[in-house]
Amino acid sequence: MSNRLFQSIIHQMKDVVGRSIGVADETGTVVSCTELGKIGDVISGGISEVFTVNSAVALNGYTYRSFGSPMQPEFTVFVEGTDSLAEKYASVLAVSLASIKQFYDEKYDRSNFIKNVMLDNILPGDIYLKGRELHFNNEAIRVVFLVRLSEPCELSVFDMIQSLFPDKSKDFVVNINETDIAVIKDISASIEIKDLEKLARSIIDSLSVEVTGAVLVGIGTQVKGIKDLAKSFKEAQVALEVGKVFDTEKVIVSYENLGIARLIYQLPSTLCEMFLKEVFKRGSIESLDHETLFTIQKFFENNLNVSETSRKLFVHRNTLVYRLEKIRKLTGLDLREFDDAIVFKVALMVKKYLDSSPIKY
Repeated sequence: MSNRLFQSIIHQMKDVVGRSIGVADETGTVVSCTELGKIGDVISGGISEVFTVNSAVALNGYTYRSFGSPMQPEFTVFVEGTDSLAEKYASVLAVSLASIKQFYDEKYDRSNFIKNVMLDNILPGDIYLKGRELHFNNEAIRVVFLVRLSEPCELSVFDMIQSLFPDKSKDFVVNINETDIAVIKDISASIEIKDLEKLARSIIDSLSVEVTGAVLVGIGTQVKGIKDLAKSFKEAQVALEVGKVFDTEKVIVSYENLGIARLIYQLPSTLCEMFLKEVFKRGSIESLDHETLFTIQKFFENNLNVSETSRKLFVHRNTLVYRLEKIRKLTGLDLREFDDAIVFKVALMVKKYLDSSPIKY
């Protein structure tokens, strides 16, 4: 519980009560008080009695009333005077501060709990019990957005993202490190990936006002229950890493839309190297010059259509056919044939993956 929060409440009560009031912890140390000079002082004599009885206690000219958990109160409020009015003030303040403390602690515990679940720092058997204790809906569908900044983010960035998700009982914004912020969003069962991408776009657009560097958003898959949040978070991480390799121009990358890139990312590098050697038996992929690789890219973009590709490249159809024949002689793969085109496309992606040396999660 934040002592500053106690101090804020005590300060607001000062004019209403008209007496010196404060809060002390179970050691008798004053943690907040309307008389600032008393903060840090230790109450002498009889303070232990305050925490052992469930009623007001008069001590050294003050009335005390403990509060906190019913079994073991952690704090006591004290009001100047030992009359009946001081007892009423102490009782009212104890009830109010206990409620505020419970709300504050629950809010902190919920955020801390959701972060530990997401980072896989909590035992599976404890997730259900703790989730029930903190009143989490285990039937809710959630998804993790991972917001990544190219430069270390300031507190204002975190606050801005949090302002986009005002329902703090359902949605959570969690700091992961100096560049990554995770958003755990409660969603409906009917929501589609395009809707999630729109939400990701709104996050980026909002941050563009405050952030000068690039902002990327990775989207995990939708999961039901709390325990699978770690899965959605890891998928959002993978989406950003795979996007960095294969879709360098995209700022929003969804795990569900990674396609074959996701499969390649999960392969061991030794297997990828073996595949490239088998595909390019006649000659290395490095033997293809920049112009040839650009031609191949456009040929794939135009669905292996020779006429359409030649038009987009502003070359004669026969020139394109000549280039494709040259590729066939170098590699043994005829890109006009669907099966060969698939093998070549995958091989290019594997080569790009190996060159990038991505971080595995």
